[in-house]
Amino acid sequence: MSTPRQATLHRVTSETDIAVTLDLDGSGQADIDTGIGFFDHMLTALAKHGLLDLTVKVRGDLHIDGHHTVEDTGIAIGQALKQAVGDKRGVRRFGHALVPLDEALCEAVVDLSGRPFLAFDATFDRDRIGELDTELVEEFFRAFAMASMITLHLTEKAGKNCHHIAEAAFKALARALRMAVEIDPRAQGAIPSTKGVL
Repeated sequence: MSTPRQATLHRVTSETDIAVTLDLDGSGQADIDTGIGFFDHMLTALAKHGLLDLTVKVRGDLHIDGHHTVEDTGIAIGQALKQAVGDKRGVRRFGHALVPLDEALCEAVVDLSGRPFLAFDATFDRDRIGELDTELVEEFFRAFAMASMITLHLTEKAGKNCHHIAEAAFKALARALRMAVEIDPRAQGAIPSTKGVL
């Protein structure tokens, strides 16, 4: 039987208290409570379309604003992903997805490279979606990419509605990540790098 690819993490700072559990081989079950409704919706979509079982419980300093909550949640989920994927033996490593949501179309490309990088190209023409500041969408993706040590390119190909653009981006990441972390039976447990390590 294969080793479970799971992680449990509790991250506490003076600004946030975050508990995360993650199962890479789940069925898309989510239990999310960050205190920011639209952000909860996005993380639920990430779990559902990535087939990740994900629990996220956050107590953050929302009386200030949502920045610390969103960024630190990205860090915590990223750290959990890095822990769960382990040495990346046998994974596909690369993933890509192009996801539409009505008029919006977003592309995500992922490399479990061990070299953290975010290229983000999406535009929001209003400041907030529900209670989420739109500038924090990029902050989440950056924190997640840096903490998980992945290369992530997220590009808006089309879109007008800010809700649709953000949701298409999260769903695209979910599908690309699902592909990248999937075990490739042809790899026979090898690390997918000519260097022998990722």
